[in-house]
Amino acid sequence: MNRGSNFLVAAAFAVCTHAQADDAVCGTLESATNGQGGMIALREGESVNFWRGGAVSHGALHVYKDGEVYRVYWQPEGSGDLYVLANEGTTSVRLILTPPRGTKVDTGPGSLPPQKVLSCPAL
Repeated sequence: MNRGSNFLVAAAFAVCTHAQADDAVCGTLESATNGQGGMIALREGESVNFWRGGAVSHGALHVYKDGEVYRVYWQPEGSGDLYVLANEGTTSVRLILTPPRGTKVDTGPGSLPPQKVLSCPAL
């Protein structure tokens, strides 16, 4: 993960425990711009696909900054819902439905590799 010292995906939004060996992966988030296995750029409007059981949901990232903390949200195409990416390590996240916090910014602090999703929303 490419990040600065002030980068936290969904930092202090919720207290999440680190992924356990028994946490089931229910999907993946992948860049729609950089192809399968490509890095996900943390920038406003970045096209990111959510894969679950062979089906894909297209969506976009939204980046907010609250003081020194960046929060990154995924929004399914055609939906008003925003899901914060609550990090569970360098390659895993939980998608948590929540209103955005902070001020919308154009660019976040770098990029992420494709992410395993440990809690999948009902889309």
